[in-house]
Amino acid sequence: MNGSELKDVLRGGGKVYGTMISVSRNPRWVPLLNDVGLDYVIIDTEHNPRSRGELGDFLTMWNTIDVVPIVRIPIPDSHYVTMTIDAGAQGVLAPYCETVSQVEEVIGAAKWRPLKGKAVRDLVADGTEVSEATTKYLENRNKNNIAIIGIESVEAVNNLENILKVPGIDGIFVGPNDLSISLGIPDDYNNPKYVDTVKHIITTSESAGIPVLVHQQSMELSEFWANNGARFILHGTDRRAMVEGFKSEFNKLRNL
Repeated sequence: MNGSELKDVLRGGGKVYGTMISVSRNPRWVPLLNDVGLDYVIIDTEHNPRSRGELGDFLTMWNTIDVVPIVRIPIPDSHYVTMTIDAGAQGVLAPYCETVSQVEEVIGAAKWRPLKGKAVRDLVADGTEVSEATTKYLENRNKNNIAIIGIESVEAVNNLENILKVPGIDGIFVGPNDLSISLGIPDDYNNPKYVDTVKHIITTSESAGIPVLVHQQSMELSEFWANNGARFILHGTDRRAMVEGFKSEFNKLRNL
């Protein structure tokens, strides 16, 4: 699967399944994940240190297997978007977006690179083309690129309907930790305030034809949101899978 095919599944109303790569750094790990049920991965560079060179080597290996590599960039900034895609990512997750202008900057860089400046701002804002030929060229050049927008605060939720009007968004990301903190109920994922807010995000986004990722760490919560409208399934991390796998198997061995 590539980025374009992943988007086709979502546009057709289907689900895709992925995880967050938080601690894995050595490219030699990548082929091991080709047949474990992943459609895509989110490679985290917001909360985990990766140099530009390390990321480039890592992405080179990801592009040899049938899993779509998407990178969570540090901030919603066009420089990070283009730098990441130039390194081989097939998409970006832009964290903590709260304004239309932030989202337009991300979309402009992800979907219309290498167009820059006023030309790309006008194209994203109102569809003003440099030329029909340039538009077709850039659409084809960036056809695999996926743009995911992080809605992780009360301010972002309040501005969601305006954000969703920006053309080119492929997914909305809910960061549970940040969102619950902003709601005043840190990590209380069963709290009705959190549940109602995420349901509102899913309903509003799906009404605009855009799927939602809710990144939860437990099977119980991931299953809950998969059964309540989340179609861009994002479950767990590589760190959690390794720890839980070892714990489960060695607990069984010790109890023999």
